[in-house]
Amino acid sequence: MGHSQFDDASRERAAWNAGKKVGTKRPLTQKQIWAVRFFLDRERRVRDRALFDLAIDSKLRGCDLVKIRIRDLVAGPEIRTRAIVVQQKTGRPVQFEITSDVRASLLAWLERRCGTIDDYAFPSRIDHTHHMSTRQYARLVDEWVTAIGLHPEEYGTHSLRRTNIRHQ
Repeated sequence: MGHSQFDDASRERAAWNAGKKVGTKRPLTQKQIWAVRFFLDRERRVRDRALFDLAIDSKLRGCDLVKIRIRDLVAGPEIRTRAIVVQQKTGRPVQFEITSDVRASLLAWLERRCGTIDDYAFPSRIDHTHHMSTRQYARLVDEWVTAIGLHPEEYGTHSLRRTNIRHQ
């Protein structure tokens, strides 16, 4: 019995993950969280600071985080203390608390962003009627961890989800 012409191993082609770190991504430590926050504040990246803070506070998957609408975060002129989002993967609602520091960074972003309650909190830079892509979110996370001297292959969007809330 021979090998298929489509079998990568028989053509001596390297596997897609050869030489790459795969598997579970590390959570961030308290020191790393503050380093990212300092970097984002220093660079005046209000949107990124709000996104980073909300990612850690909510523990949402990236696909759910980028699809949050302004109405999910605000009640009248104020940022909610708790929010509920229906998860894309499970279809179940998840409730999370929004701490005062995160509310402050979200308020700063939403005041600058403007928009209606039906708009996405983190819009696409290409088409503001759509949400930021999960790929763009992943690129931002890579940029943030690289900026504080970490290896981006060891951290990812799931790192923010895995980061323990007590690190705030």
